[in-house]
Amino acid sequence: MNNYSRQVTQNRLQGGARAMLHAIGLTEEDLKKPQVGIVSMGWEGNPCNMHLNDLARGIKVSVWKEDLIGLIYHTIGVSDGISMGSSGMRFSLPSRDIIAESIETVAAAQWYDGIIAVAGCDKNMPGSIMALARLNRPGLMVYGGTIKPGCVDGKVIDIVSAFEAAGQRATGAISDEDFREIARHACPGAGACGGMYTANTMASAIEALGMTLPYDSSYPAVSDEKRSETTLVGKTMYRLLERDLKPRDILTREAFENALRVVIVLGGSTNATLHLIAMAKAAEVDLNLKDFQAISNTTPYLADLKPSGRFVMEDLYNVGGVPGVMKMLLDAGLLHGECMTVTGRTLAENLTEAEPLKEGQTVMRPLDDPIKDTGHLQILYGNLADEGAVAKITGKEGLVFSGTARVFDTEEAAMDAILGGGIKAGDVLVIRYCGPKGGPGMPEMLRPTGAIIGAGLGKKVALITDGRFSGATHGFVVGHVTPEAQVGGAIALVEDGDPIVIDATQNILSLEISDSDLASRRAAWQAPVLKASHGVLLRYAHSVSSASEGCVTDAFPRAITC
Repeated sequence: MNNYSRQVTQNRLQGGARAMLHAIGLTEEDLKKPQVGIVSMGWEGNPCNMHLNDLARGIKVSVWKEDLIGLIYHTIGVSDGISMGSSGMRFSLPSRDIIAESIETVAAAQWYDGIIAVAGCDKNMPGSIMALARLNRPGLMVYGGTIKPGCVDGKVIDIVSAFEAAGQRATGAISDEDFREIARHACPGAGACGGMYTANTMASAIEALGMTLPYDSSYPAVSDEKRSETTLVGKTMYRLLERDLKPRDILTREAFENALRVVIVLGGSTNATLHLIAMAKAAEVDLNLKDFQAISNTTPYLADLKPSGRFVMEDLYNVGGVPGVMKMLLDAGLLHGECMTVTGRTLAENLTEAEPLKEGQTVMRPLDDPIKDTGHLQILYGNLADEGAVAKITGKEGLVFSGTARVFDTEEAAMDAILGGGIKAGDVLVIRYCGPKGGPGMPEMLRPTGAIIGAGLGKKVALITDGRFSGATHGFVVGHVTPEAQVGGAIALVEDGDPIVIDATQNILSLEISDSDLASRRAAWQAPVLKASHGVLLRYAHSVSSASEGCVTDAFPRAITC
């Protein structure tokens, strides 16, 4: 079971390694045992992550009880909620790849036999799975869990309420004191953002992939069940090592199809496209945007969860959780039950012990009475998105939007227009030069979309961008437009007043001007100077792939227009 650590613990030439390990308290007998790295993304500055170090310590106890050597190390996190709407948001998506690289670096350098990743926020989780897939050593992920909902005047609120309050305050719908009261109570403690936003989307998807224990994505962060889960992790790790069951044995094409199905049913974040493609690449599984569309075409949207619905993740847990949802899908023949999981059992075997969704619950609609017959994630193509764009279309805002362009080269300029009353019904906001290279870092647009909803324009305007959307976004929005503006994509050529059509029935994103006009604009276009001149963001801009390819980075600089 110590297939890797014995390279340093049992090698007579590695006297220095033995000395170092004795220095941390390991005995001669300990050096014969498997070593497990427990990587925590815990840090004090974010509710999603503030409790992870405590969970990691509980996991360490469970690992040592199995006669394994559990050693905690750490990697970074970025709070999307805090950095949202600022230049700090440009560092969020790059943090995913930094997390993956740092997990991989420590585990490989220290010759750990297995890895347990303790993750809490959006980029933590895909970064963890990317690292586990690259290393391909026995391992699993533990999610920190969802936050409890907040409350003001008897009304349930969450982080999105705080963003939408900005638009409400700007239009005079609420007072300054109302705004501050919402901010004070939206996030009552530890845990990731409570709706089916990106964190809960990725946790649910990774449970469907088989890389967590059952119910891992459903247990609230501050629940007894989440603390009890940590006591089971050591036994799970022991079984994985004993069987030499590795991530790529679990992360199969069929497992990814299961994850896509669960994301669609739950109304998950558009960010799932980026992250699942990146995770699949790490596992050397072929997955692309067309697979999302194929699954979306054959999967109903069932969950009445925020951002567009009424409920939060804790409500889903109380009626059966993600296993209850998967049990329903398996019974309907919509999941591959034969897929292996970190329990050492198949998905179908795990689900035999899961309770079905509670009778009479209203969080999940039945398969024969969906919110929408097909999925909410729609992949659009057209002269504005030759390589694809990702739309979240729940049907509540309609399926087709035609309007005229209002073009902004920065998110800040768009926010000024929204809060200043400069956006009117029929406008299509175009926010560009915000892609993975142009951002750099492909920032999320929760602040403008929240302001649009707060200003009462959610069904009256649309927004397209080569940037991203938070999983908390709702409204008629299209993101991940590729090619992005920085590399000369057609979104760079849009002008104020241009007619734009977003059609989710035919999956078209179209700039309604002639081919000759488009060609003449392209000939006159010049790329702006990159917004990063040094450091992490410059390296990211030169190494990142497009959104349609998962925004993965590699070791070889790509050509980029500067």
